[in-house]
Amino acid sequence: MAEELRSSARRAASSTPVVRHGRLKRRSIWRTLAKVTVTLVVVTAVSGMSVAAYAAWDLANTAKPSVTLGNEDMLEGVPDVGAIDGGVNLLLIGSDSREGQGDGFGDPDEETAVLNDVTMLLHISEDHTNASVISFPRDMLVDVPACVDPEDPAGDPLYEQYGVKMNSVLSLGGMPCVVKTVEQLVGVPILFAGTVQFLGVAGLSEAVGGVPVCIAEPIEDEHTDLYLPAGMQELSGMQALQFLRTRHGVGDGSDLGRISNQQVFMSALARTLQSNGTLSDPVKLYGIAKAALANMELSDSLMDPTTMISIASALKDTDLSKIAFIQYPTGYSDGDLLPSESAEIVNTALQNDLPVTFDPEADEAAFASAGDPTAVDAAPEAEAEAPVEEEAPAVDDATTPTPPTAEALPSDVTGQTAAETRCSAGRTLEDQ
Repeated sequence: MAEELRSSARRAASSTPVVRHGRLKRRSIWRTLAKVTVTLVVVTAVSGMSVAAYAAWDLANTAKPSVTLGNEDMLEGVPDVGAIDGGVNLLLIGSDSREGQGDGFGDPDEETAVLNDVTMLLHISEDHTNASVISFPRDMLVDVPACVDPEDPAGDPLYEQYGVKMNSVLSLGGMPCVVKTVEQLVGVPILFAGTVQFLGVAGLSEAVGGVPVCIAEPIEDEHTDLYLPAGMQELSGMQALQFLRTRHGVGDGSDLGRISNQQVFMSALARTLQSNGTLSDPVKLYGIAKAALANMELSDSLMDPTTMISIASALKDTDLSKIAFIQYPTGYSDGDLLPSESAEIVNTALQNDLPVTFDPEADEAAFASAGDPTAVDAAPEAEAEAPVEEEAPAVDDATTPTPPTAEALPSDVTGQTAAETRCSAGRTLEDQ
């Protein structure tokens, strides 16, 4: 009997796999076809502007935990970013923390910090006709209001502080405290914010497909391991990160020079995104939103991918000459870097949702960039190609919106527009 059972088991073992293998193979084919069909349907849906549902499904497990800023009630009842009174304000914070960044940026235990070495405020006007990006120097002294203690949110708030370096605020009270500090400094509400680390910057630059940047003189920086020859360079990934981080390799080697170098990159980015149709393409915008959710710590208000996409889309038709990159004006007093009197003019433009114009006599020595003699600015090029139009019929002034008067910035406020092609003024190791 036992022998018969063993014989029967051997027969079953030798025959069963053949039958099961055939069935599994057929089911695998149907399963694959089903997945392909679902994928095609999803891609089609995304292409048809059904971004929100797919993004929520795809990114639920990749997004980092969000951060509450404490002012979310200001968005209640606001249907979209175009309805925000006074325009959109978004704070972008670049942290130098090495945590989770691997070994390529120094020992995360010994060399890490939680400093906001980059602090930028993006303002998009309510009518989307103009925008400003304000860069705040990391060594500028600011007053910090009372902030929620990130270690004990339900406990007593952190005391206000006076005359502290801008780049130390992130370590004091986290992203919400940086937001409150900049709100107090410039006088506008900031409802959106995000913090990005080194690898996140590299990932975001890859998501946009790279940025062509002009280099006037070779850049050699052993601190960031960046070595670029003169000429046009397509920057993406780690190389883009190194370009944005370099300080010793550009201008005078200062942080203010680095801000000017970052403006070269950002203006080139704005031109690229408009020229290649990214800001009008929901699928491309979804890719950028996906990279942001996966690589950045975002405020609660930015966790909906459709919100990020709508903010980016708001700039798709903005005249490049009306997108200004501004270095927040500062001056030294007793060795301290402080906001200058001209900072109030920048603040006024933000508070009144106004475009700005730079003084053509602004000191170019303050730039870590140089004009490109072979480049044609975007605005003049558009004028040259515009067809000659017949005189338009008279329009009732009562129905024609009056364009806002631009705020003229004094000569000590430096920066550039997105229409202006400038080249990074590099430095070799011999010049450092």
